[in-house]
Amino acid sequence: MSDHQIHIIGGGLAGSEAAWQLAEQGVKVRLSEMRGGGDMTPAHQTDGLAELVCSNSFRSDDAERNAVGLLHQEMRDLNSIIMRCADEHKVPAGSALAMDRDHFSDAVTRTLSEHPNIEIVRERIDRLPESGLTIVATGPLTALSLAESIGAATGADALAFFDAIAPIVHRDSIDMDICWKAARWGKGGDDYINCPMDKEQYLAFHQGLLDSEKTEFKDWEKDTPYFEGCMPIEVMAARGIDTLRYGPMKPVGLDNPHGATPEFPEGRWAHAVVQLRQDNALGTLWNMVGFQTKMKHGAQVELFRTIPGLEKAEFARLGGLHRNTFINSPKLLDSEMRLESAPHIRFAGQITGCEGYVESSAVGLMVGRYAAAELRGEPLPTPPAETALGALLSHITGGADARDYQPMNINFGLFPPFAEKVHKKQRKEAMTARARSAMAAWLAEIDRKAAS
Repeated sequence: MSDHQIHIIGGGLAGSEAAWQLAEQGVKVRLSEMRGGGDMTPAHQTDGLAELVCSNSFRSDDAERNAVGLLHQEMRDLNSIIMRCADEHKVPAGSALAMDRDHFSDAVTRTLSEHPNIEIVRERIDRLPESGLTIVATGPLTALSLAESIGAATGADALAFFDAIAPIVHRDSIDMDICWKAARWGKGGDDYINCPMDKEQYLAFHQGLLDSEKTEFKDWEKDTPYFEGCMPIEVMAARGIDTLRYGPMKPVGLDNPHGATPEFPEGRWAHAVVQLRQDNALGTLWNMVGFQTKMKHGAQVELFRTIPGLEKAEFARLGGLHRNTFINSPKLLDSEMRLESAPHIRFAGQITGCEGYVESSAVGLMVGRYAAAELRGEPLPTPPAETALGALLSHITGGADARDYQPMNINFGLFPPFAEKVHKKQRKEAMTARARSAMAAWLAEIDRKAAS
């Protein structure tokens, strides 16, 4: 298919979603993905589209009290391929939406490959096209040559930070005589495997994190900061002795059914708990929640096997670290995600400075719809700022301070405040109710324009 109308660069979550949205509206798409064409990134393991390189979770699916759950629902309302495939291949994760990462990626790849309006080409693009409608969705691991081209086009250096990846453990190597399955406070069923630590074990583990061998940075990486939402566990440990106990290793709400034992004299309530979440549909792989790390592989195996219940752990994947790149979107992009200095180019996904699988996909969804509307000559109304989509886009295109722009997950802090006072306990429910009403009105407006 050589007569494409839109060229999408990057077959991750955002590029895949943008391609789907365009194709479903009759637009012919060329989707360029370098993996599978002889190139690979430091974090990807396969050449599948929409590969999940870190966690397998889309976080909370609660659309009543959680901003990301609300974003899930808004994307479902807009025929999201990413949400459809996530729902089809979900695995138990309490109130979160997690999926079998391989089945999920396979489903996205197959669906897009079979669409008559999409041509998938395994090729690396080294420069921004000088003409033709283009969507750049190359994500946090943009190839250096293209990143340099983007820098030249924007007139500014790309910002960067580090993202860390958590290890994955084989289920049959976990000692369930020590561990147990439960969700915090019993919510969502027995969806997590919990490994308890007493105080002495925790203190030794904490010191081990501080003393472990870490990945060394190259000279050009040394001033790169971390993203707070994906902080390596050893960096968190360095912030204080109890930081982990109030973060990924918090024991509250996890009642140990094994009770007190000579090895665990503190009894039912642990001093700290390591949680693992199911990573595939078969339940054979489990990832260590919040255990992103920059430790060297040998150090990871040695230290993580001191965790009670993981003494004989076999790892399907160890943790890692990769550099993330994004542009200063509030300064460079217009309200429809076009590069102001070259409006034939739009940006989508994590390269815009949104953070998270769902947020990246949501931006891809909207960029695809903006591009389709431009081709029709009918501008797409901007989603209301009261919606999750609108709040996210507003932050990216001008709501954030361009002087200190940093990656951001969707959260209620991005939503406009209420004109009237709302009690703190009712605020989240009130925000989601307001968002649903605004979303319904926006969808109705789109339908009216399409019918006229």
